[in-house]
Parts: sequence; structure tokens; C-alpha cells
Amino acid sequence: MKLSLVIPCYNEQEVLPETARRLELLLCDLITRGKIAPESNIWLIDDGSSDNTWSIIESLTTTSAIFVGAKLSRNRGHQYALLAGLSTADGDAIISLDADLQDDLCVIEQMIDAYTNGFEIVYGVRAGRDKDSWLKRWSAERYYGTLRFLGVSVVPNHADYRLLGRAALIALSEYREINLFLRGVIPLLGLRSTHVYYDRQNRFAGKSKYPLRKMLALAIDGITSFSPIPLRMIAVMGGVVFLISATVSIWVLGVRFFSSRAVPGWASITLPIYALGGVQLLSLGIVGEYVAKIYMETKRRPRFLIEKVIRRTPNE
Repeated sequence: MKLSLVIPCYNEQEVLPETARRLELLLCDLITRGKIAPESNIWLIDDGSSDNTWSIIESLTTTSAIFVGAKLSRNRGHQYALLAGLSTADGDAIISLDADLQDDLCVIEQMIDAYTNGFEIVYGVRAGRDKDSWLKRWSAERYYGTLRFLGVSVVPNHADYRLLGRAALIALSEYREINLFLRGVIPLLGLRSTHVYYDRQNRFAGKSKYPLRKMLALAIDGITSFSPIPLRMIAVMGGVVFLISATVSIWVLGVRFFSSRAVPGWASITLPIYALGGVQLLSLGIVGEYVAKIYMETKRRPRFLIEKVIRRTPNE
């Protein structure tokens, strides 16, 4: 089979040369041993980098036909850059991975073997989170638990390290939502899948491109893009608050009519403020999040624009 590796790159000038070297050695070895076709390639997707990432990609494509460079017109974010690569790469199967060398390259051969055995989707799953801090490990467990509770089908401890066969890629092209969360979309394809497990390494060089702000945004997308349950919880919350308000109302009226401790006007001020104010603000926030997503979806703007694709033909 012809294999394509897709690597989104955003300001990765410090790690990209080493990443390219290791991936080229890996693919050449797989080609030599007959595991993949000689025309297999590596797609480097520049997500509007502001450093020398694109210059490095251009240099790689001039030195080896195994590298293909694609430049997005501007920074669109990791999920869109990844989708651009999945939509453009020409392999019979595509493996997506990050440029930071935290994904163990040794399991790529296991993914290929699983694909040849009939699996259309192969997930790379972390064997453990021992290297994470307690807070990150705890928050990840709570997040995946919350997604499952809300009915979102996700693979725990899986990011975007996976193999997709051509049938899976064709099915993925039918999903056209703007609010993109590939970790939730891929399981919806329903095609035959399996897992390979690996130990995640420390970042080789550079800084993480997923600070807390982006991680929280991705987490919210994962919930609000796949589950209407938060909206339904508003109705449940309204019922609970109504019962609590009714109970408090009885108590307030009791104080008002059967006690001399009541302050004039206290009952009429206390009930609406404490019973309704907080719930209304929270409910408006949840509804607003969904309305914002509807607004973005109805625009039908392009999810990404590829400015150029560069590659060297084998006979050059």
C-alpha cells in the first residue's frame, strides 16, 4: 500500500529537522522491507507559522521526493491543519501525528500491520499517563468521563495519532461541520477499528502549541459539538430550582406571617435574587454557546484554504 504521513506544523522550526530525519529513516526502512509502496510520502502541513517552519519544509521538499509541503493561507488551528492534510494527502492509508516527537514512531509498523489485517481505523492510545502531572492526569480522566456521560463516543487517552484507510477518509469527507473535533468525529464513522498502545515521550524541542486556553476551547468543542445534553440539563436544573424555590418560599412566608423577625421587603427581594439570578445567567451562557456554534455553521465558510503545495517528482 501507499502510505502517507500527515504532520501539522505550527512554529516548529526547532524540532522539525529532527522529526523529518526520523520519519524519513522510518519510511525508507519500511519501503526497503516491502511493508509499504516506494511512492509513500510525508506531508508537512504549515498552519500559518510565523517562524522559519515553511522555509524548512521548502528545503526538505527540494532534497527528497519523499516530502510534500502544503501551506495554509493563514493559521487555522491544529484540527483544521490536520483535516487539510487528511483531505489532501494521496496515500491508500494516512497516519496523522504531531511534529513534536511525543508520539512513539515504533508503533507505526503495528498500525500498518493492523490495516493489512482489515482494520480501517487504527487508534494510537497512550498506555499510561505516568509522566503527566497529577492535575493533568486527573483533569483528563474527568474530561473523558464527562464526555462518556454526555453520550459522546471517544477513545480515552487518544489524541490525533491514528491511521485512517481510504474508506475511512472518504466517509470523513461527508462530515462538514465547522466546529471541528476529530477525536469525536472519527468514532462516528463506525468502520472496523482497533488500538495500538504506546508510551508518550517528552517533547523533543520547542514549546507546546496547546496552552491551557486552547485545551479548554477544544474541551468545550468536544462537549457542545456532539451532545445536546447540556441544553436538557437546563430544563432539569429549572425543575430543581423550582422545587427549592417553592420550599424556600414556604419558609419565607412562614417567617413573614408567623414571626416578628421579618424585615419589610426582605422576602420580595431575597426570593428572585437567590433563586433565579444565578440560574438564568448560567442557562444563558450554555444556550449562547450553542447559538454561537449554529451561527458559525450557517455561514458555511471554508474550513481551510491551501495556498500552495510543493513536491519534487522522483525523476527530478
